[in-house]
Amino acid sequence: MSDSMTPSTRSQPTAARPVSLVPVDPDTIERLGVTVIVPTYRRPDQLASCLDGLVRQTLAPVQVVVTVRDTDPGSAEVARRYASALPVQVVGIDVPGQVAAINRGMDHARGDIVAITDDDAVPHPDWVERIETWYRTDPRIGGVGGRDHVYHGDVPESGEAEVVGRLQWFGRVIGNHHLGVGPAQDVDVLKGANWSFRRAAIAGQRLNTRLRGSGAQVRNEVDFCLRLSRRGWRLVYDPLVAVDHFPAVRFDIDQRGTDHFHPLAQENATFNDTLALMAHFGPANRVVFALWATLVGTCEFPGLAQWARLRLRGDRHAGAKLRATLRGRLAGMRDWRETPA
Repeated sequence: MSDSMTPSTRSQPTAARPVSLVPVDPDTIERLGVTVIVPTYRRPDQLASCLDGLVRQTLAPVQVVVTVRDTDPGSAEVARRYASALPVQVVGIDVPGQVAAINRGMDHARGDIVAITDDDAVPHPDWVERIETWYRTDPRIGGVGGRDHVYHGDVPESGEAEVVGRLQWFGRVIGNHHLGVGPAQDVDVLKGANWSFRRAAIAGQRLNTRLRGSGAQVRNEVDFCLRLSRRGWRLVYDPLVAVDHFPAVRFDIDQRGTDHFHPLAQENATFNDTLALMAHFGPANRVVFALWATLVGTCEFPGLAQWARLRLRGDRHAGAKLRATLRGRLAGMRDWRETPA
């Protein structure tokens, strides 16, 4: 991540920017080919549901790359069953983690657009078509993502949010991709369950292999999206570019939900967050970020103020979360300083 940007430019917060299909009439431009990457690991039933969703697309992908660990023959067999209905390519990998899986998929992608979803997500029937249309509206668009409607069992998570995928000037990342409503807008960060890229935009670019974790490698989207933004590409979030997301069990220490806590998983996620933001910010914002992260923080990555709040709310892991977060912050800053990216 050696892309340069002046400190004054990096220091500015990004306001929400609604966008529209104004720059170019997509009907006047030839259709683009879409490669879909689905990294999977030990979720054969969920993978089948995901591939069923791709079979139902109103615009068929030109290639579906399913990256499968060499220790997971069951998932590979499921993917191969769809060869008559989809242009499936099963790509084996012997390295754990989402970063390696997606990078391997990108290496094999042939489409003009590379769309990525999780094996526990089911794309809506117009998912590929809506993604492809966006890229034909503006050649400056480097990434497009949308809403992942999160289900807990058969019950969809409720709520709405107009602010989605924003990086605030002091370092807080606002997600809300699963709750986004309203018109499409330019964003700073997309979500890995539902994101895509123009292949020309990611030429020579891959997810950061310095990120920690043996499975999900949390915050890899933040790092990758901010790098594309620094290179001048627009990232668009459209709530209508949608998937249904059924969060499945993860086979590593990084488990979802408030009831799950592992110190190393917390430290790894904080390290990844820190590395991404230190690389993105200019000198002044790095100082602000370091102070804010240590003194305030968020519920996810608590500093001292959020630690006190968690204690008042009766979180029995409050102290352990603070210690793991501070270790991750220091390690991330040290790694960035030793190998600036």
